[in-house]
Amino acid sequence: MAGTYKIMIADDFPILREDLAEVIREQPDMEVVGEASTGKEIVALAENMDYDLILMDIQMPILNGYEATRKIRAMEAPHCKQIPIIAMTANAFDEDEKKCMEAGMNAHLVKPLDIQKMKEAVCRYLNK
Repeated sequence: MAGTYKIMIADDFPILREDLAEVIREQPDMEVVGEASTGKEIVALAENMDYDLILMDIQMPILNGYEATRKIRAMEAPHCKQIPIIAMTANAFDEDEKKCMEAGMNAHLVKPLDIQKMKEAVCRYLNK
């Protein structure tokens, strides 16, 4: 095992953050090291900590997930340019997925989340 993977969850619904954190904590080599409820908050946190992956809601207050991702990708810190960011959104159309990729996200998951698909995406981007 390469160590513990650090996961950040950005979503404005506390119950969803709790549910996702519980699923992540069930994995023996993953931990949730931060949570954010606004796009502005995730941007501030991303700048100061090297996460292994971010689960990013699209519909958040202050900055939405697209804007937050663009700001993270534009940061000077090298980890901000390469960290996998997985979108979580109720917007399920192809053009929504395209918008996520154009903003700099790596994957697009549709809400309500299929937990197995979420685990598979997380593992894929952590190269597990």
